[in-house]
Amino acid sequence: MTRIARTDLDVFPLALGGNVFGWTADRDESFAILDAFHAGGGDFIDTADAYSAWVPGHTGGESERIVGAWLADRRPQGVTVATKVSQHPQFRGLSATTVRAAAEASLERLGVEAIDLYFAHYDDAETPLEETVAAFGQLVQDGLVRYTAVSNYSADRIREWVRIARDLGVAEPVAIQPHYNLVHREIEADIVPLASESGIGLVPYFSLAKGFLTGKYRSTDAGDTAPSPRAAAAAQYATPQGLQILEVAGRIAAAHDVSIASVALAWLRAKPTVIAPIASASKLSQVPDLLAGGTVDLTAAEVADLDDVSEWTPSDM
Repeated sequence: MTRIARTDLDVFPLALGGNVFGWTADRDESFAILDAFHAGGGDFIDTADAYSAWVPGHTGGESERIVGAWLADRRPQGVTVATKVSQHPQFRGLSATTVRAAAEASLERLGVEAIDLYFAHYDDAETPLEETVAAFGQLVQDGLVRYTAVSNYSADRIREWVRIARDLGVAEPVAIQPHYNLVHREIEADIVPLASESGIGLVPYFSLAKGFLTGKYRSTDAGDTAPSPRAAAAAQYATPQGLQILEVAGRIAAAHDVSIASVALAWLRAKPTVIAPIASASKLSQVPDLLAGGTVDLTAAEVADLDDVSEWTPSDM
């Protein structure tokens, strides 16, 4: 288990992504995935109020409803649920009014008394940051949210959020959710140092590079990959450098008798300030690889090998 700094949240070091619930995983499959994850020791679930508003016929909140229904039906103990605000079609942005209304709607869908970890999903340049920070702080003071966090914010904006929170005497963010994986390491230049100096933990998303780091997508031609909503996105990483990463990860995976996906997740876990990578499963069969990613420990030499082969960063990613 991993303790999120400045909280009482002890979590399994791999968060189950809820973006697929109600999208590529229907209710029954989502329940099966959640059951298997929890049975394997998983207790950290990440979702957002906007999931999955992008699907035709959906309005947002589908994932939260499924998570809430599972929580109500299974009544698991000690599960930490994170969700986000700013992108739901009915609750866009981060004005004080929107933040409050969106949090109340999420609480109703999830069926919980308080949101464990509440993320500002994307920065809102149209709302003064002081207003947003105060609104998040009020949610904590009123008991609707236990801890606050940010996602997709620049390092400068996160520093400003922390400064404002301290000036106002309200809750400071305890976690950052950035895009971070073996083929996307830009945050090591700014977000990682910020997290380290501020004592804020990282909960990276796209931990498997939209599926590329499972090893299934080895061609830049999306037509050569198995049909899936993410095939084209994953295929963009199948460059010569990307394939070298898969080769090294595959060698390490064989040494540990785990999958390439598990190794990619374990590499993230070995990075400074990372609490738990986020990875989703649209099929029950994918859950064991995620659980292994939360338990297998790489040697220092293996981490160094992966560091070396992944030093490059695609200029257009």
